[in-house]
Amino acid sequence: MASAIKKFFQKKKLDVKFKKAGEGYRLTDDTSPGYSQSRPSPQASASPRRHQATEDSRIAGAAALHRIEATQPKEFDQAAVARARIRRQIEAEKAALEKSQSTGSPEACKPNTVVQDAAPVLSVIMFKCPEIGPQVMPKAEMESHIEEFLLTNLADEPEMTSALMIHTLNKDKEKVKTCIDTLIKYIDNIIAHPEEEKYRKIRINNKVYQERISDLKGTEEFMQAARFCMTTLPVDDHEEVFYVLDAEEAKKTERLENIKDVLLAAEPIRPQLDRCLKVFHPSALTSKFDIPDEFYSISPEEFKKEQQRRIEASEKLGMLRTKAMRERDEHRELRKYRYTLLRVKFPNSVVLQGTFRALEKLSKLFNYVRENLNSDWMPFQLVTATGQKLTEENLSFAELGLVPAAVVNFSWDPTIMKEIAAQKGEAQTNVFLKPEVHALIERL
Repeated sequence: MASAIKKFFQKKKLDVKFKKAGEGYRLTDDTSPGYSQSRPSPQASASPRRHQATEDSRIAGAAALHRIEATQPKEFDQAAVARARIRRQIEAEKAALEKSQSTGSPEACKPNTVVQDAAPVLSVIMFKCPEIGPQVMPKAEMESHIEEFLLTNLADEPEMTSALMIHTLNKDKEKVKTCIDTLIKYIDNIIAHPEEEKYRKIRINNKVYQERISDLKGTEEFMQAARFCMTTLPVDDHEEVFYVLDAEEAKKTERLENIKDVLLAAEPIRPQLDRCLKVFHPSALTSKFDIPDEFYSISPEEFKKEQQRRIEASEKLGMLRTKAMRERDEHRELRKYRYTLLRVKFPNSVVLQGTFRALEKLSKLFNYVRENLNSDWMPFQLVTATGQKLTEENLSFAELGLVPAAVVNFSWDPTIMKEIAAQKGEAQTNVFLKPEVHALIERL
């Protein structure tokens, strides 16, 4: 509207200029001063009055335009406002994090978006390790149990156990790889030069040894298993500690080759997520969840990363992004949850529950259901509460939106049901779970 008014007044100003110029003349007419005086404009006497009227109109128009612009809503930068709001939230959370670190309280590290209800806690995150026994316990306890198991077996099989300790008890994969490569290099040098003393001695204070080997768990046990002895030897005007391999041991190349093979072949012993299998009677609380904090909780380092992510997100509000940038952000969003609690509701309203990692594939849920079915050979399908049939078994639960908890409905494949009905078969299609699984049923 304001722009139309401006154009209107601009047109009026042009009309006034043309009228003040007079009646005009032909291109063939004489335009000398004498000619213009001989043909005075008949409206010359009225020009002062017209000029006055035009000036009044201009002032009035300008005043009207000012009033119209004053009534128009002022535009503001919504992206800037959003960025400012996010920054204020981040600063508040940062202050809370610093306070919690100074006081030693972990409360500020918990996310402030945890949704809970009045239902009892139905699941905890438990782990198992079939390689060492049937025990099921929280992750920290299971990791301690694995370390204790390795230390207990060290005396019986020192070479294999110490290699497993290096792979298992150290979390940084790059450091583990560097450590193993360095140990292999030491052994290769001894095999290639068994008679040379310098290859049989490893100075513990050596920079390479300190940076690549010394700090990792299991390395001291491995050196002893390889029959290196810790010895103090003179170096110039002082003494230093060395790992030294006896000359006779250095000649046993076959044994050294076996040690290398063991070190390279060993794989870490990791706790496995236990499904925490539960079976519930039909209940109206099937869709009620109270998710444990472990589904959400993050460390201070992860909390800082999340702050950085939100700062970047606020800056992206005012910029265009490529497809690759959007896909990277979507992948990061998928890692918001660590675990998911899934319930499978059968036609008789009995519920089978299991705990999964958020990034596990849908195929894991199908396998979990099948291994607990009484008729595990019959095909079946799973459908969400919204009617979506779950068929993309290569997608993760996070990608399918089945996090941090969800209920899916079980049904036998309609094709096989038609065949059974046509042949008047007597398959137990109304019995779903194995007897030993159904015996675990409890109230929700």
